[in-house]
Amino acid sequence: MIVELADTRVALWYVLKNPALSSDARRFMDAAAASGDEIAISVISLVEVVYLVEKQRLPPRAYTDLRRALDDRDSVLTEVGLTGGVVEQMRLIQRSEIPDMPDRIIAATAQAFLHLERLCSVELKAEPGQMLRG
Repeated sequence: MIVELADTRVALWYVLKNPALSSDARRFMDAAAASGDEIAISVISLVEVVYLVEKQRLPPRAYTDLRRALDDRDSVLTEVGLTGGVVEQMRLIQRSEIPDMPDRIIAATAQAFLHLERLCSVELKAEPGQMLRG
């Protein structure tokens, strides 16, 4: 069962074992993995990683490591697509709230797949059902 949606940075930091990921977020993700639950990432995160690798803002292995984690049946991470429902949710998010398009798509994905009412940063993570953000 999908219990959470991680933004691009959180997914990458988790896969790359980057110490920038908070210990609370890592514990939450590890606990989800241990219980057989999944944490989703939006397919737009994959697009964003390809773009950032091309701009040399991420190492080339960033995409391949993330893709490998998504393809691993034992990984806590799973990808969710960009659907009509996500687009409808995106229309409800004010551009002034989240001006960056990939971030709006990620927020809309959380709302469409997890029915989240609010988004929360990873540092404030307390309850399931809040989006893991970097």
